[in-house]
Amino acid sequence: MASTFAVLADQSRREILDLLRDRERPVGDLVDRLTLTQPTVSKHLKVLREAGLVEVRTDAQRRWYRLAPGPLAEIDAWLAPYRRMWEKSLDALERRLDEIEGD
Repeated sequence: MASTFAVLADQSRREILDLLRDRERPVGDLVDRLTLTQPTVSKHLKVLREAGLVEVRTDAQRRWYRLAPGPLAEIDAWLAPYRRMWEKSLDALERRLDEIEGD
């Protein structure tokens, strides 16, 4: 999981994942939507693919990339206890604010 966090630390890679969240896209489409060169996008896609965050399929001369949610589910599971901690704190704050309004 540490490598997944390291991969996601890069803003450009997160932007690529955001674009792939809606649908699969060819490299050229990603290049058009990002302010990066084609070689740079390809390097980021290679890192994302090696981390298991994206999958690729070939259709004639084009490579189509899509989001692979597995590693993201691992991160979500790791974050769950922290989310519960924040929910408890926010619930306590809400109760306190309700008490103040009632005074």
